[in-house]
Amino acid sequence: MAPHAPGGAPAQQPNILVIMADQLVPFLTGPYGDPVVRTPNLDRLAARGVTFDAAYTPYPLCAPARAAMLTGEHASSFGCYDNAALFPADRPTFAHYLDVAGYRTALTGKMHFVGPDQRHGFAERLNPDIFPAGFDWLPEVDAEGRFPRGGHAHDYVPPAVGVRTWTRFLAYDEETTHHAVDFIRERALAASAGEGAPWLLVASLHNPHDPFQVTQQMWDGYADVEVEIPEPEPDLPVNALDRWLNEAHDTGGVDLTDPEALRALRRAYYALVTYVDTKIGEMLDAVEETGQGAATVVVVTADHGDMLGERRMVQKRCFYEWSVRVPLLIARPGERLGRRCAEPVTLVDLAPTLLDLARVPEASRTPMHGASLVPLLDGEAWHRDAVFSEYHVEKVHASGYMVRSGTLKYVYVHGHDRQLFDLAADPGERHDLAADPDRADDVARLHALLLEQFDPVALAAAAAASVRRRAVIRDAMSATQTRWDFAGDPPSASRYVR
Repeated sequence: MAPHAPGGAPAQQPNILVIMADQLVPFLTGPYGDPVVRTPNLDRLAARGVTFDAAYTPYPLCAPARAAMLTGEHASSFGCYDNAALFPADRPTFAHYLDVAGYRTALTGKMHFVGPDQRHGFAERLNPDIFPAGFDWLPEVDAEGRFPRGGHAHDYVPPAVGVRTWTRFLAYDEETTHHAVDFIRERALAASAGEGAPWLLVASLHNPHDPFQVTQQMWDGYADVEVEIPEPEPDLPVNALDRWLNEAHDTGGVDLTDPEALRALRRAYYALVTYVDTKIGEMLDAVEETGQGAATVVVVTADHGDMLGERRMVQKRCFYEWSVRVPLLIARPGERLGRRCAEPVTLVDLAPTLLDLARVPEASRTPMHGASLVPLLDGEAWHRDAVFSEYHVEKVHASGYMVRSGTLKYVYVHGHDRQLFDLAADPGERHDLAADPDRADDVARLHALLLEQFDPVALAAAAAASVRRRAVIRDAMSATQTRWDFAGDPPSASRYVR
């Protein structure tokens, strides 16, 4: 584990802007080498800062990934197993620490907080979430053992993919960006009036998450480009997670090998990525135009990726690179590094990194699984044994785990399968080495690292018990029409002339 160190942090506490996207595949952005997509704002941020080439989600699902990112802890360590799992109010987030450190903290956009605490340390929540805060999406099975909620593959082919006049998800990202820009400008006004506390803003966009529906103008933006699509590969390695997810998503009910359908999917996705890039640009411009660029750290990332038809799979929830890799760009003020980092990292590293940059004393922090990335930002040599990802309950019948160590990736489906890939020689994960006798030592070493972090037997029991408890509460809340969703605070009188 790398030591926490302030490194090249500014002498004063910087402002911190964290921008998240949902289901943003790094491979389909400019900083990660896609030749077609137009992401000028991501490109300009990469030119200033550090681009992490092996950043992973700690959990390839929205709510647990975000909870892990905010706390710096593995989501299962506090019972956050799925998109209807409670995010406990007693887990400190980096927002809590920055509140104590004198920051003005605010959240705008989608964060998937499930439970009655809809702030988790943010002093201001600028708009409600687009998804429910209750146990509505509980991952139960029917009498035949099937997951009744699913069929997502049908959202990945026309006519579900394509042009619409407008969508609620585009409207939500417009609202989220408006609040972000307004907050940034308001903080500049406060600073000019002598109220210059540093600020933290987390702005979280829905797109490019499905549905892949775009305006005609967005669609036309990719009318004349060559869109690369996945080639059919019938003999790729599969594991139990793949089979369960494909059944739950009903990938057999659509043709994910149809070239025209895949081109439409990628074209709409490219359009949404460019749309997200535009929203990122509006926030970056607001920072610069208000004179705060020289004092603001900017982080851009995502909660997880999307298979987008690769391996004839959709959505996330698995441990292949398209699902579990995330973009991660960090730019500190006053620097123009344009540097890349190949060291494997994970979103649980973000909390200790931000606390180091904000000069929050390490002695004041509770233990975290993540490690500060400041040494990597400083270009120092740095190494740890492995980074991890996990997955439980939702649309699967056993837990899955991933260990990334050096160039090796080990995947374990508890009670079922093991996979081993050498990503240096096999970036497409086409050759499973787990059964190779010559790699037995690698498998044993990586499995031992996994067991140091997780207890698969105990977690399986705990997750199943959690679902049963939450079902009772969900049904009671339904009977009483109780909701936990954040509806918005009364406007602050200080923001208006009265």
